[in-house]
Amino acid sequence: MIEIISLASGSQGNCYRVSDGRTPLLLECGIPYRDIRRQFKFRMSEFAACLVSHEHQDHCKSVKDVLKAGIDCYMSVGTARALGVESHRILYARAKQQFKLHTWTILPFEVEHDAKEPLGYLLASQAGEKLLYATDTAYIRYKFPGLTHIMIECNYAEDILEANITAGALDPVMKNRLLRTHFSLANVKEFLLANDLSKVKEIWLLHLSDGNSDAQRFKREIQELTGKEVYIARKNSYREDEEHGED
Repeated sequence: MIEIISLASGSQGNCYRVSDGRTPLLLECGIPYRDIRRQFKFRMSEFAACLVSHEHQDHCKSVKDVLKAGIDCYMSVGTARALGVESHRILYARAKQQFKLHTWTILPFEVEHDAKEPLGYLLASQAGEKLLYATDTAYIRYKFPGLTHIMIECNYAEDILEANITAGALDPVMKNRLLRTHFSLANVKEFLLANDLSKVKEIWLLHLSDGNSDAQRFKREIQELTGKEVYIARKNSYREDEEHGED
């Protein structure tokens, strides 16, 4: 059974652990490596690999440390070149070219972002479950049959965006960038309605904007639309654990 743990989500850093019960993976490494190690009780050798979506630092801040720890990192050729990092543990993922990773079968696909060659990932377990991971994108061009778990960006709502511009809290230029590079609440709804959700068990909303989102509203509206369990990926759960005295 697929398990999802969110360490961080948002413009300050993104990092998730996903497992099919046999092969744990990191999705992104956009927070300090010491915090990733601490959160997982220093058992980093359990991770078969890290999947990186693109080269922006909030998604790959600690990639050099992850590589040094002996963990393979999958990313596109464009992402690797943009990072300027060389390692025998960098493995190229190519859009629409499926590959096996222990007990996972993974299909990378193109997303729309202001990065060199950004990717989303479809992960299928041997038990027949399918996890979609798509973040930092203005558009998802594909439909995905048989999904059981969805991790998808829900960065902003246009009405909140407009209210912030009217109030002078947001530069109109930033609005144009968000529209070109990030998934909105309306985009998420459109995507979900276009896909068969009959097998979906969980929907995770990722990368919520600090000022242009409303977590409780987003959760409520997606639950009402789909009738599914909806989770908001916390921005910095690893810091919250530190504040509560966890090692």
